[in-house]
Amino acid sequence: MVLDLRKLFLNDGESQAVNCEFDFSEVEIFGGYPLKQPVKLKGLIENRAGVVEFRCDCVVTYDAPCDRCYVDTVGEYVIPVVKTLVHELENEDDDEFLLLKDYKLDVKELCYEEVIPNLPSKHLCNPNCKGVCQKCGKNLNQGECDCETETVDPRLQKLKELLKD
Repeated sequence: MVLDLRKLFLNDGESQAVNCEFDFSEVEIFGGYPLKQPVKLKGLIENRAGVVEFRCDCVVTYDAPCDRCYVDTVGEYVIPVVKTLVHELENEDDDEFLLLKDYKLDVKELCYEEVIPNLPSKHLCNPNCKGVCQKCGKNLNQGECDCETETVDPRLQKLKELLKD
């Protein structure tokens, strides 16, 4: 979706609402395709005193196994985006501003560039997820397992045996 913002740049006080959805279901993230539902973008582009600013929230539904217990989990994340838009720029390496060629903004590309790197690196079913037992693989959120959890450094095993008595 490409927006022509020439009118907005030329008129102080002008604004434009943006409300759209983008399909990123074919984007591979960490070896899977967790963006099964469209990413929703809702925001506003406005010219205030000659400064054009784009503010929006990208709502992402992330559908993937929990990183600790592997249970399928759906989480919703809101990624705020704030960009100052310009149509000319002296130093093109400046990340504070988004340079628009011919006053056109590719909203899908901007959404992609903001959403993908800002997704959480850990996707959990809940913040207190206990994960799985490293020995038997039981989901510890469903209860404790019968595995012995105490591990002893093999170099100190003989000392432990002496202390039993």
